[in-house]
Amino acid sequence: MKFYYAASAINPTFYVPLAQALEAAGFDGVMVGDSIIYPQQSEADYPYNSDGSRSFLEQLPFIEPMSLFPAMAAVTEKLKFRTTIYKLPLRNPVLATKSATSVAVLSNNRLELGIGTGPWPEDFKASGQPWPKRGGRMDEMLEIFRGLEKGDYFGHEGSHYQLDPIKLSPVPSEPIPLLIGGHADVALRRAARHDGWIHAGGPHDEMVAAVQRLRELRQEQGKSMDGFDIHVGSGLAFSPEGLASLAELGVTTVSIGFHDIYSGHPDEASLEQKIEQINGFAEQVIKPFRAG
Repeated sequence: MKFYYAASAINPTFYVPLAQALEAAGFDGVMVGDSIIYPQQSEADYPYNSDGSRSFLEQLPFIEPMSLFPAMAAVTEKLKFRTTIYKLPLRNPVLATKSATSVAVLSNNRLELGIGTGPWPEDFKASGQPWPKRGGRMDEMLEIFRGLEKGDYFGHEGSHYQLDPIKLSPVPSEPIPLLIGGHADVALRRAARHDGWIHAGGPHDEMVAAVQRLRELRQEQGKSMDGFDIHVGSGLAFSPEGLASLAELGVTTVSIGFHDIYSGHPDEASLEQKIEQINGFAEQVIKPFRAG
């Protein structure tokens, strides 16, 4: 089991010292969200909280992940950096690949991309990208990403993107893990084609059903679950016994956070309090689980 600390929307000055504390405590990685703008008005509902409101984000500070991760990588050696969730269709595929491969090179292959389409049309309008057909565009973007990531000349002729042969330099020495977020069947199918799935929250039985569906989809594609990362957030992750039950389900990574971002309230814990929480969890949960 891998342990990733949920660090989104915290005081921006906390990220670097928290990265050092997480590595020292034995966490495997840190996860950071991707929220670009907050619209004055929005007609779309958020699919992963109880009321569909976006208001929980309005006062929260978000640092762009590809700008943040190099600062955290510079003060750590092993800690990994995962986006949850990077809204790929808001971006140009070549520029997004260049940003990600640059971070992967600078961090010595410690970047992991959790990717999704994003639930709000306003984000797409503000970024100059079309809202319709975003899923199809993202599939092509992932093809372009994997092609350019190799460092050879790569071209693409698709329904949404046409790319003359180009290459990027430098590129990381290992492929960047690509995990897909989302609970709809189309998202689960997309995840099964790549390196893992990231759970966005919700009832336990829905998470169990999604994991079972992923097993079926991997089998349909002739792939095993070996090396396939299932990343979930669950209250069961806060005890060794609960972690054991998650492991039995096939969960490989858990999100650990001590503040409910959906509450709409700012995280008022001090840096010292956060480090105390991190160290306490490591002593009470991570070490006993790994020892057992």
